[in-house]
Amino acid sequence: MTQPFPFSAIVGQDEMKRAMVLTAIDPAIGGVLVFGDRGTGKSTAVRALAALLPEIEQVEGCPVNSARPEDVPDWAEVPSRRMVRRPTPVVDLPLGATEDRVVGALDIERALAHGAKAFEPGLLARANRGYLYIDEVNLLEDHIVDLLLDVAQSGENVVEREGLSIRHPARFVLVGSGNPEEGELRPQLLDRFGLSVEVASPTDIDQRIEVIRRRDAYEHDTEAFLKKWRTQDTKLRKKILAARDRVRGLPAPDSVLRDCAELCIALGSDGLRGELTLLKSARALAAYEGAESVGRAHVKSVAASALRHRLRRDPLDEAGSTTRVARIVEEVLG
Repeated sequence: MTQPFPFSAIVGQDEMKRAMVLTAIDPAIGGVLVFGDRGTGKSTAVRALAALLPEIEQVEGCPVNSARPEDVPDWAEVPSRRMVRRPTPVVDLPLGATEDRVVGALDIERALAHGAKAFEPGLLARANRGYLYIDEVNLLEDHIVDLLLDVAQSGENVVEREGLSIRHPARFVLVGSGNPEEGELRPQLLDRFGLSVEVASPTDIDQRIEVIRRRDAYEHDTEAFLKKWRTQDTKLRKKILAARDRVRGLPAPDSVLRDCAELCIALGSDGLRGELTLLKSARALAAYEGAESVGRAHVKSVAASALRHRLRRDPLDEAGSTTRVARIVEEVLG
């Protein structure tokens, strides 16, 4: 199987790449929503980042990628309790997927006849401890999106049929992409994604040429191209792992908490999810940069990604959400 395109070799799209790195450092940020043109490297970046991360250790054959033998669900049939290593999973969710395909199907007849929990795991089981990627998320049926976001937040998938109940862990980073011209997500769903980024086709001729040059080199001599970028990907992997170790204990002074709150109030963000995501993202960025604590600069840097999709519509303000966030950040934080 051809290895994914190296993450370090992706040209431009810095905000998208940074958002994905931050969710790799702290998955609790809550996933990434990427809106923009087709062919701008959205799915490439997801697969590249997953390939960049260390392999996960799991019980061989476990349908939910359990990290320990005692974590294997009682309904799962595994060939052994041997531990194996495998790449971080990336699971694609197709637009036409049914609810049973996503959450899993429970065989009621077999369960009643044999007294066993006959369960066919779905895509959420396969995505546990990895990434779930949804292309054209704005075209996905609302009830499926609702279900996905609930599971992504709780970290557990529950399937209940005819009085029978199946549970299994489903902790994954949700990455959705779409084209705004083909429809928008409901505001309450937008708010459930941690970060939102906008991507566009590069307008600089030299940058477009470099994209073509690297993709052509990757397709014509994949091994040589991967070898060329391996050192930079390795450095990035070590930086992400170091940030993971540091992020939990990184202090955030009260002045930073005040910055987060004042910014969200000024932007009219509903609820407190905006502040919490802003703080988590700023802390992940501070850990990534090796800072001793979270500072105002980190908050300002991630504000657009954390808040642009949480703004209330203002019919009197024709500026885009990114421009509005930048303007308020400058007014509130200087």
